[in-house]
Amino acid sequence: MTARSPVATRPEQVFGDLREVAARVRQALEAEVPESAPLPGGAAGLAQAGAAAREIAACAVQERARVLAAGARGLEKLAEGRADDVDEDEYFGVEAIVLLEGRPAILVQGRDFPSQQGDWAVLDGHRPAIRESLARVGRVDVEGHPRLAWVGTAFLVAPGVVMTNRHVAAEFTASRDGDGGGGAWTFRPGMSARLDLAEEADTAAGDPSLEFAVTEVIGIHPDVDLALLRVDTAADGRAPATPLAVAADPPGDLPGRPVYVVGYPAEDGRRNEPEAMRRIFMDVYNVKRLQPGTTTGLAPDRLTVRHDCSTLGGNSGSPVFDLADHRVLGLHYGGRYGFGNYAVPLWELVDDPLLARAGINWV
Repeated sequence: MTARSPVATRPEQVFGDLREVAARVRQALEAEVPESAPLPGGAAGLAQAGAAAREIAACAVQERARVLAAGARGLEKLAEGRADDVDEDEYFGVEAIVLLEGRPAILVQGRDFPSQQGDWAVLDGHRPAIRESLARVGRVDVEGHPRLAWVGTAFLVAPGVVMTNRHVAAEFTASRDGDGGGGAWTFRPGMSARLDLAEEADTAAGDPSLEFAVTEVIGIHPDVDLALLRVDTAADGRAPATPLAVAADPPGDLPGRPVYVVGYPAEDGRRNEPEAMRRIFMDVYNVKRLQPGTTTGLAPDRLTVRHDCSTLGGNSGSPVFDLADHRVLGLHYGGRYGFGNYAVPLWELVDDPLLARAGINWV
């Protein structure tokens, strides 16, 4: 079978016991009551939408159940060594199960996350530390952009300093010398940006206590997809937000190390079938998610660590956390359809002059 999703979807590499996963999926489907299933927008949004929205949402829940039931059949065939008998619907369902359970994109609400089943039940034991991580990752919102209201993800790495990708910052900044080299960068005319540490599902937007203006472009890295921005985290007498710990040395066991990404996946038809993503993610995009997975390899000559967390467009600039100690191992910068995702291994930049100038919180 050929993978179609942006993560490494070979289920035998993600799950230990395919039969056990199939049984768990079937049990969950049998326990679901479609009329009471959680729907996008919450109860208030559903009441406003009316009967048409109820019908559409109910159809989406039924379609999701159909896809997952097919996936359970596919997992059972794979467990029996019958990969050639897995049909198209069953393979699509297997991918859905990998995304939803093996490599889920968990909605964050109130700087917290729901408990998971299966392998990711382990997240419960790390809940306090993960909540601290969630609180220091935000969405990069922009004003004055001709097409976009937000452009990616960023996270606090030093007092008043956030890290994101070069290609995220390039949406609202420009090099003063015009060649994109190592010189000074500034905001594009008529544009501004801010870091919003909220933007969660079913949460009212616009809490000023969680929004911080981007005040300066500290620097754009000349070699890797990385940018550092200064934000005003102590405006109006607020206490400065404390930074995340960034790994100053590599982890001991790559690949296969459990990690998690925090960011804002957006609907992305370039890397995924739009209708498939709509079925699986119920049209909930652009809000904060917790996305666990594992590292899958290291290419030090290209300053890249690979991972299989279930990311989408919008995750650009997301931190890749080590689940063991919650240090930031990498800066997610993209993925390739059907192959996996890529991040800058930050420990390789511990002596980098730009990061030294920004006072990164190396640990």
